[in-house]
Amino acid sequence: MTQTTHHAPDPTARQADPFPVKGMDAVVFAVGNAKQAAHYYSTAFGMKLVAYSGPENGIRETASYVLESGSARFVLTSVIKQSTEQGAFLADHVAAHGDGVVDLALEVPDARAAFAYAVEHGARPLAEPYELKDEHGTVVLAAIATYGETRHTLVERTGYDGPYLPGFVAADPIVEPPAQRSFQAIDHCVGNVELGRMNEWVAFYNKVMGFTNMKEFVGDDIATEYSALMSKVVADGTLKVKFPINEPAVAKKKSQIDEYLEFYGGAGVQHIALNSNDIVHTVRQMRAAGVSFLDTPDSYYDTLGEWAGETRVPVETLRELKILVDRDEDGYLLQIFTKPVQDRPTVFFEIIERHGSMGFGKGNFKALFEAIEREQERRGNL
Repeated sequence: MTQTTHHAPDPTARQADPFPVKGMDAVVFAVGNAKQAAHYYSTAFGMKLVAYSGPENGIRETASYVLESGSARFVLTSVIKQSTEQGAFLADHVAAHGDGVVDLALEVPDARAAFAYAVEHGARPLAEPYELKDEHGTVVLAAIATYGETRHTLVERTGYDGPYLPGFVAADPIVEPPAQRSFQAIDHCVGNVELGRMNEWVAFYNKVMGFTNMKEFVGDDIATEYSALMSKVVADGTLKVKFPINEPAVAKKKSQIDEYLEFYGGAGVQHIALNSNDIVHTVRQMRAAGVSFLDTPDSYYDTLGEWAGETRVPVETLRELKILVDRDEDGYLLQIFTKPVQDRPTVFFEIIERHGSMGFGKGNFKALFEAIEREQERRGNL
């Protein structure tokens, strides 16, 4: 395995960054029924509904619900009555891919400059910079294409203090959010791309956004007896935005990436990792609300202390909740993965608690993929 170690970013580096980003603005999902999806993420994930747009406030074509937990923001949109190109795109997206991520929106200090830089360096433009205004101020938006039908909307909201974007109104929570939130930020968003295209998309982020390569996992790093994949991680200079990109590797049977590509109908966002300050509390809360997590065999925990060392959480608790541990030269992390959250075996979530480590759980790949393979086998897709 080759890997680049990143230390704390140099504060002056940001000024020199050709494509500075402030962080993830939102993960936007196109779904079949946004009202029900909003209820699920409110009750199961403990997120809080904060904004809405739809027929009640003059938006005739779509209904959109904005949910937040700390700085993590999900936008769930469904088509009510298709009448424009955008509505057709969203309806076609759900028909082709099922519920899935349509947009990884990035907050930028200057959307016009970011768009110009990206297009000049090879990005395919989807929306030229434009302004939206209301009584809360002005937002500048632009959009570029990335893998599959996924896009990056570039959001400049420095002059805006509304609940989300112009066209949205503040909304009351669907249910009372829990006293302690389940997670407080988006850690990373993982894309699955077709065989042989990982390096192409890594080069895209290097060139178009000035992102650098953080880590690389190849061959035996991510292989079981049956399946394998390759993965590289790109990140902005501040490490606030991290995008691992996976592709399948040739193996005896169908890999989890192959299964995703088949059921999603092409490249797309595979999972979203969410930062938790207390993964034990989060997992207990989400399990109680009906979220299903991948199982880890007891044997994983029998030798855990020997290689992972001591962690904040006792091994007995890790074993009970099936939480995984990984350690590297910078510290350790605790992580767990949900099963897919829709009928197709596509999008799922990761809960991650970091203690120094900026890794992605390399030591757990084998255990994780064996757990995924058990689920694939149950679905008849291995």
